Amino acid sequence: MFRFVLVGFLNTANYYILYLFFMHILSLPYMAAHISAFLISMVGSFYFNSYFTYKVKPTLRKFLQFPLTYVVNISVSSAALFLLVDLMHLNENISPLIAQGITIPATFFVSKKVLANDKAEDEIGEHIG
Repeated sequence: MFRFVLVGFLNTANYYILYLFFMHILSLPYMAAHISAFLISMVGSFYFNSYFTYKVKPTLRKFLQFPLTYVVNISVSSAALFLLVDLMHLNENISPLIAQGITIPATFFVSKKVLANDKAEDEIGEHIG
């Protein structure tokens, strides 16, 4: 859990820097900046979680399955960001951090299922073969 939280902080920092870059430097609307930053940081998250959190070898199969772990995350964080900015009128520079914080528990359990369960299956396969 500690490694997951550490990777989460690094990934959130990566996301947030990209979000601010897209919004302030490239002048994208906040939701376009959010989605663009989210998709790019998801790739980094895959490698951080594979190598550091769960200590599994990244494979093409896992890479293609990993975005499924973020369907809940991007849905919840996008809805939360919209609510925070458009309905509650919170600052669009701070709101993504709040929105990301809301998604941490769900992301942990889903990513663990995709990455860590494959590790267990790989170990079982090695023992059988």
